[in-house]
Amino acid sequence: MKTRLERIQQDLENLQQFNATPEKGLTRFSLTEEDRGAREYLRKELQKLDLNVYEDPAGSLFGRRAGTEDLPAILIGSHFDSVKNGGHFDGPAGVIMALEIMRTLQDEKIQTRYPIEFVAMIEEEGGRFGSGVFGSRAMAGLVDYELLLKRRDADGISMAEAFESFGFNPREIEKAKRTKDQVKAFIELHIEQGPVLESRGSDIGIVEFIVGITQLKVTLKGRPDHAGTTPMDMRADPLVVASQVIARIPDFPVAEKNGSVSTVGVLEVKPGASNIVPESVTFVVDIRSKDSESIERIVGKITEALDSASQGTPVSYETEILLGVKPVPMEKGIVASFRENAEALGFSYEMMLSGAGHDAMIMGLFTDVGLIFVPSRDGRSHCPEEWTDYEDLQKGIEVIYETILQLGEAIK
Repeated sequence: MKTRLERIQQDLENLQQFNATPEKGLTRFSLTEEDRGAREYLRKELQKLDLNVYEDPAGSLFGRRAGTEDLPAILIGSHFDSVKNGGHFDGPAGVIMALEIMRTLQDEKIQTRYPIEFVAMIEEEGGRFGSGVFGSRAMAGLVDYELLLKRRDADGISMAEAFESFGFNPREIEKAKRTKDQVKAFIELHIEQGPVLESRGSDIGIVEFIVGITQLKVTLKGRPDHAGTTPMDMRADPLVVASQVIARIPDFPVAEKNGSVSTVGVLEVKPGASNIVPESVTFVVDIRSKDSESIERIVGKITEALDSASQGTPVSYETEILLGVKPVPMEKGIVASFRENAEALGFSYEMMLSGAGHDAMIMGLFTDVGLIFVPSRDGRSHCPEEWTDYEDLQKGIEVIYETILQLGEAIK
């Protein structure tokens, strides 16, 4: 019989085979053949445990273990999609945490008053459709059919089309919504994606707060013209305006003096030829802070900068909030349980703030949430070099397992 550590390693390595870019990291986009392969692997492992295995209309995979009473469920898990050319631990580590805990409950023949549910979500990264934390947003009631029609991948395929081709009914997406009456808590494990735990030699991170995130899409429109024959004073060049604004964006969070950050990581210029004055420019600003008012001020300053830079030019602009999530505190009782169990197991820990968004951030809108970090080698993530030692992952799983026994009110 395999040990817990051996099972954790085997599961993660088995999931790695469902990968569109095996020569360079992990690429597993939502509603693809790689998604289907990973989904079926997880489904078969859950069925071995005699769980009630099902999917919701948002593509999340569940495995429900009944409680002794008809009570709200405790959900444990994460996501199994990836960024392009990412690593094998971001997301899957939390999914395998949930699978291993379900196995251990079965092995030890433990009953709990509260039902326990494994959950594996898709499109958390937004790698295919640009619609991040999708599975949890659907459970929070923040997704509708119109969004599925609007969001498209690089090939122009809408989420609605992709869901239908995959075997789901996109018109039922709102049935994925869950409520506090149905979900007692959500517990997630994630790799840190930063260097703190490794540098301090700590076994786990206990997250107290997840920062708020706003993603602001800016589209500027001008006029395409010949680059050689159009005088400089007769151009409507949206890239000139965009560059003036983007150059100022790093200053806005610094002025908040509270660790707020902003990043422009997407810039699309059309038609994208060196001999054509651009017709349009689109960029996305990712703004993060533990303070909601700071985020609002930064968005306001970006809008003011757009007004100023475009004033007196033929260039117009429009903005759209792609993602707007307020800072989310972790539930104090769950945090206290994490600390108690880490100390009882002899594990060192850090109390932490999460600067990255996770599904727990969205689930916290309607239920109690807890989040554990495990160390990332050299702080690397979203790249092929991403790595977490299996022994470190096991420690995080053990802390969550003990917490689940307490939350679920195990009957021993």
